[in-house]
Amino acid sequence: MKKNKDVLIIGFALFSMFFGAGNLIFPPFIGVTSGSSWLTSFLGFVLADVGIILLSINAVAKAGSFQHVVGKVGKKFGISLEIIMMLCLGPILVIPRTAATTFEMSIMPLTDSLNSVLFSIIFFGLTFILTIKPTKVMDIIGKFLTPVLLIALGVLIFKGISSPLGELKDVNSDNLFVNGITQGYQTMDALGIGGVAALIISSLISKGYTNKEENTKMAVQAATIAGIGLILVYGGLAYLGASVSTIYDGNMSQTALLVSITKDLLGSTGIVLLGVIVAFACLTTAIGLTSVTAKYFEDVSNKKLKYSHIVVFICVFSSIASNLGVDKIISIAAPILTVIYPVSILLVVMSTFNKVFVSSAVYKGAAYATLVISLLTVVNNLGFNISFVKQLPLESFGFNWVVPAIIGGLVGKLITNRKFSNENKGDKAKLGA
Repeated sequence: MKKNKDVLIIGFALFSMFFGAGNLIFPPFIGVTSGSSWLTSFLGFVLADVGIILLSINAVAKAGSFQHVVGKVGKKFGISLEIIMMLCLGPILVIPRTAATTFEMSIMPLTDSLNSVLFSIIFFGLTFILTIKPTKVMDIIGKFLTPVLLIALGVLIFKGISSPLGELKDVNSDNLFVNGITQGYQTMDALGIGGVAALIISSLISKGYTNKEENTKMAVQAATIAGIGLILVYGGLAYLGASVSTIYDGNMSQTALLVSITKDLLGSTGIVLLGVIVAFACLTTAIGLTSVTAKYFEDVSNKKLKYSHIVVFICVFSSIASNLGVDKIISIAAPILTVIYPVSILLVVMSTFNKVFVSSAVYKGAAYATLVISLLTVVNNLGFNISFVKQLPLESFGFNWVVPAIIGGLVGKLITNRKFSNENKGDKAKLGA
């Protein structure tokens, strides 16, 4: 009974940690741009977000750490990739976005007497207070903050489904599945999966669970609970967007769209409710990710960097960066995600099937090929003409790196086989002599 309760609390905490800024604003957007075909975009979104979360936590929990996953390409490569991911997760992109979204969606619709600078100081001051003791983070989020968030979300979604603002109609959008995947990428949920998995295991150990196999099983169960919760909420929010696809223009900003839907559904009360949803969604994410990032850098520095000092730095830096605004932060995130997401996804998938992919040369060949194609894609998107990346197979689905990764892996396999063959020939020659 106690074990089930602990798994549920951690599952709730994981849900809140993952359900932050992007998770709230992206589903209605894919709904309004998809209309009656919203399920297609929704499936792409779920695949790129929840699918990657579950696959990643399973892989990391079984491997023991995220470094054991990405380190298969090489220790330096693995550490470099993990550090970049944790910096993006922390003060550079994700954590600042939580405060920016809260300000734009909770504060601005209600009052103009509070500026973004003062709000960011208040937001990250509260984040600091609730994060400074790492062993309490999961319980604070799972026991107290998540239930409030779920109730508020439930009210909004139930109202939108029972009394829809409009009808589901075809809006003639193209590449719906790819658009869903793109928005799923933008949540950045898989960026800090190594740190999140470590926080789960640390929380389980603090509750008295010390068996590795038991911890792995409980971590996967908690992630499954979080995943189910995310899918249900995403589906409800995407439907809300789809129901107003003929009322609102898909060119609206993502934050303005959700504010408008909520106000039309519930009036002025809806704006207050949305403020509660955003505040709790973003605060729980900020608390969880600040703790994850600080714990990671404390561990990777062998405690030369203190957890409390890192928390202070993250809160101060994020407070400054959050004043850039949501749209600016998202625009900064896009090229970085295009580079690091594919290679991290690739390594998670390969690690999941580690009985098939054994040789380190295969991991290296696939990872470096993926990294090269991802970098060239970003360069092309920035306006430099590298047309062949647009002609690669699966490009229309956003997976132009898959075939090069397969080729890179095969090249690595051939190199391994040839090296093994040459070593055998050398051994036979020595025996013959």
